[in-house]
Amino acid sequence: MQIRSFELPPIGTNAILIDNGSHAVLFDAPATAWQTVLPILEAEKLTLDALVLTHGHWDHMIDTATFKGAGIPVWAHEADREWIEDPMRQAAFLPPGYEIPPAKVDRFLAAGEKVQLLGQDAEIRHVPGHSPGNIAIYFPEEECCVVGDAIFAGSVGRPDLPGGDWPTLEHSIKTQLYTLPDATILYPGHGPITSVGQEKKTNPYVRG
Repeated sequence: MQIRSFELPPIGTNAILIDNGSHAVLFDAPATAWQTVLPILEAEKLTLDALVLTHGHWDHMIDTATFKGAGIPVWAHEADREWIEDPMRQAAFLPPGYEIPPAKVDRFLAAGEKVQLLGQDAEIRHVPGHSPGNIAIYFPEEECCVVGDAIFAGSVGRPDLPGGDWPTLEHSIKTQLYTLPDATILYPGHGPITSVGQEKKTNPYVRG
């Protein structure tokens, strides 16, 4: 599989496009996500199977309605449903000039669920603490995991936002991410990639 990460506006949120040469899945939809990935899909003749939202914070789903309008199904965890389907609840956090149209979630993903993505069995891991519905999507065959804002290279997601909680986040990281093989590459919602082993050794907030 090919994995591409795009840092998009307005606050440097990563959209992660994974494909197997014929089909693709996009993880998160920051502003300009559609206009960023559409030329790639067309040039490489890729069918976009789904938009998977790692969580419902505005910077990760602001372009979701554009994908829905193009007929792309949206998947997410039910705990963040209202932030996706009624996103202007987050209006206080938006930069000036931004509005977010609502978008219905087509499929709710549950903790421990195995889903077929790009011909592989991916595992859904629920990692709340930054948001109630933050999920990580683990591809065992590829030894990689898309983690949203649960953890970053050398940092963790903010637990002080609405729906966040530090003890919950710490527990999620230790039980849902640090239990993956050390070689697992982590694709976070902001910043560069890292690995489970690296974060267990050096993350100043949660050590393994």
